[in-house]
Amino acid sequence: MRALLSIEANKHDGLNSPILRGTLGFSKWPRIVAIQAVMRFPLNLRPFLLISKTYNPKGLALFVLALLDRFRVSKDSRHLQEAERLLETLQTLRSPGQYSGSCWGYPYPWQDPGFFAPAHTPNAVVTCFVCEALLEAHRVTGKQTYLDSVASAAKFLVNDLTILKDEADELCVSYMPMPMTMRVMDVSILIASVLAQLAALGAGAGYQETAFRLINYVIARQTAEGAWFYTDPPGDSHITHDNYHTGFILDAIDRYRRATGDSRYDDNYWRGLEFYATRLFEADGAPRWMSDKRYPHDIHGAAQGILTFARHNSDRYPGFAQRVYDWTMNNMYHDSGRFYYQKNRYYTRSFTLLRWCNAWMARAMAALQKELTTHNEV
Repeated sequence: MRALLSIEANKHDGLNSPILRGTLGFSKWPRIVAIQAVMRFPLNLRPFLLISKTYNPKGLALFVLALLDRFRVSKDSRHLQEAERLLETLQTLRSPGQYSGSCWGYPYPWQDPGFFAPAHTPNAVVTCFVCEALLEAHRVTGKQTYLDSVASAAKFLVNDLTILKDEADELCVSYMPMPMTMRVMDVSILIASVLAQLAALGAGAGYQETAFRLINYVIARQTAEGAWFYTDPPGDSHITHDNYHTGFILDAIDRYRRATGDSRYDDNYWRGLEFYATRLFEADGAPRWMSDKRYPHDIHGAAQGILTFARHNSDRYPGFAQRVYDWTMNNMYHDSGRFYYQKNRYYTRSFTLLRWCNAWMARAMAALQKELTTHNEV
């Protein structure tokens, strides 16, 4: 498991290439072309473009969560020790700058149509995933230091992000601590999940109301058929109802429900889960890209499906996670121990990105193993 400390290439890391940075890194649209070209090309261009490998905090957080689940099942202390080593590494990867608390971002420059973020600019999503790893480490070990790190990060999440909507019962915040207008659905609800758990553990006094307003904003944007668009309003992004962001939202709702005991969103959760199962997966378990677009089958969607439906293997969706897992092993796994990036209709992008592919699948498989083991013991 020590190999998990390997540094990696990343999905959106085109501007980490000195060649592309020197030729296309000077303005918005050339930067977008550079990032998208590397991301979408059928072959992995990174070695030819001299793109350096880097630590990705989100990937390390996923491996921590996988290792902690493995430890819960096996009681093998090596898994816990490796998880704690990765958490130590994560503390060294915090974003530099004057922020209200600890925060993390991606290790590459990122150009979006609406903003440009230099490497290591903190963002809400990466910070929330690191917080989830820290919260679980606290539950497993009882160590206060992990909870203190989440409490620090909560200050960043609450104080430093741009407020995009602020009403009595709804709150929406930005992806990054910079002027932004795009309202991304999973951002607010991931923060709500972290704040709710922190409050439930007695380390987030006053966060309950903030968590409620954040989740209530996202719940109110659920469509009649149980889905969520990627952005509000939907026209702000070409992404409609995609696979893994839907899973993010559902997982966050579930964590909020469990932390608070609040059942008011149960119907929203189950309707969303039904949409996810019926519209974002094929009958054989293959993950759809969007509800109206089958390809590409992305490894992240496969992992997210296993992770989300593993929780319901013993109630409403028996065997669903196993079906997605079986399809993934038959279609996107290489015997060397790695998972392919994407499978299109006529070709497969058979290279591996450690965070996007193996980290997510490690997380998903460990969660499925934990669920199956727990259920069998009962």
